[in-house]
Amino acid sequence: MAGNIVSLTSPDLSNARSPLAATYRNNKSTTNFSPVPGFTAEIGLELVSENHTAPMMVTSPQDGTGRRFVVDQIGLVTIVDRGGAMLPEPFLDLRNNIVKLSPRYDERGLLSIAFHPDYRNNGRFYAFYSAPLRAEAPKGWSCTNHISGFTVDPENPNMADMASEKILMYIDKPYENHNGGVLAFSPADGYLYISLGDGGKANDVGNGHTPGIGNSQDLTKIYGKILRIDVDGTAAGSVPAQKGPTGDVNVDHPENPPEPTWTTFAGSLYGIPPDNPFAKTRPEILDSYAYTSVPPEIYAYGLRNPAYMAFDSGGNNALFVGEAGQNLFESVEIIHNGGNYGWNIHEGTHCFDPEKPLQPPENCRTTGYRGEPLIGPIFEGGHDLGLVIVGGYIYRGNTVPALQGRCIFGYWGDSRIEGNGILLVATPPEGWAEKERGETAGGNSMWRAQKLKVAGRTDESPGMFVRGFGEDTDREMYVVTNDTGGPDTSTRTGKVWKIVPPAADT
Repeated sequence: MAGNIVSLTSPDLSNARSPLAATYRNNKSTTNFSPVPGFTAEIGLELVSENHTAPMMVTSPQDGTGRRFVVDQIGLVTIVDRGGAMLPEPFLDLRNNIVKLSPRYDERGLLSIAFHPDYRNNGRFYAFYSAPLRAEAPKGWSCTNHISGFTVDPENPNMADMASEKILMYIDKPYENHNGGVLAFSPADGYLYISLGDGGKANDVGNGHTPGIGNSQDLTKIYGKILRIDVDGTAAGSVPAQKGPTGDVNVDHPENPPEPTWTTFAGSLYGIPPDNPFAKTRPEILDSYAYTSVPPEIYAYGLRNPAYMAFDSGGNNALFVGEAGQNLFESVEIIHNGGNYGWNIHEGTHCFDPEKPLQPPENCRTTGYRGEPLIGPIFEGGHDLGLVIVGGYIYRGNTVPALQGRCIFGYWGDSRIEGNGILLVATPPEGWAEKERGETAGGNSMWRAQKLKVAGRTDESPGMFVRGFGEDTDREMYVVTNDTGGPDTSTRTGKVWKIVPPAADT
């Protein structure tokens, strides 16, 4: 089925013909940069805190305190106060709750937290972390990801109440990689968005993957999706959903587990936003699907590993995803309601064949399996820059005015070379903010990307592994790094940096 070519029945949003798309020649993928005339792509990095292990992100609640919360993959969240001091006790300590991590490289662990929009009054926040495999999971799988809600300790604003945990979702994983793992509240609608990878391994095939089409294109699975839920469950028109999974096995695929390999608690711990694409109108169940019902939590699909996700805190509040590619291409995408982002039909803008992942086919499907358009990235990079994309965020701070409205992201690095991550910046096409955020061909145009130099460095790399980004309540932006790449608890090389003008003493 994946090799069939389907006539295009809707606007071509794939960006496959864009001159800004990455190219593939002589068995190599190469990034096409397009520097913006008159824009000097240079910043300074000001050290904010250090002695972390494997920082993932920085975030701040809207509570007026100016505190910055640093999420460390090993299971810790620490606080850096307004004055720059890191508090001695962690805000959240999940080290005893998470699966044992591989020090050199691991995609599991504590991957993100998100503060409720009304945290100032209700003290609620949410965490995504990888726990040991639960007893109900298929034997031999890797871990069970938890999406959990917590409240702050009523006696101590700098410490979470560990006894308050309520698990909204259990998500069993067949493989260690491709967890997604980002939680983010939309500043526009207040709902919680959750990014989930395709299940892991490679090519969207293997144990726990739907044969033929993979998990990401299977609408009866939550893997390879962006989910959206109402954690308050009280929004006008919020759709209640039955507790737990409801899908029966599709008889055409008896090799799938006998029940969906996740448990959600919609209707008891959260509601379904009424305008989720499959909340009220369910699509046709294709013969190629694993199960017989579509989870109403799904907001967008066709993603490989949306390991980074952030809302634009200004402008039109668009949702940006940094999607880790396979062997050739890395992507940044703008997510919209019901969108199909192409994996594993495409890798970025290029056709993909799971049986020949290093040889993009000349032709492939131009739509999804229901005839819907495949939406391409606003940035596509090759592996000439490194192995995996990190970010991005739209810069809305006031410290570096030249960055306003531009997307900041980077590459983690190349595992063969110690600490050689890279920072990048992309400029939107003229009038992008007035267009429909990727829902039209004009709104989905690719952005002009260039390298973002760090002042004081003689080469193109900041000299560290780039692990993530973050934003505080003043909309100032941060970069988190370490020197070892992985969650090695024998080291404390993790650092948090604030993006400042290049002339700053950094």
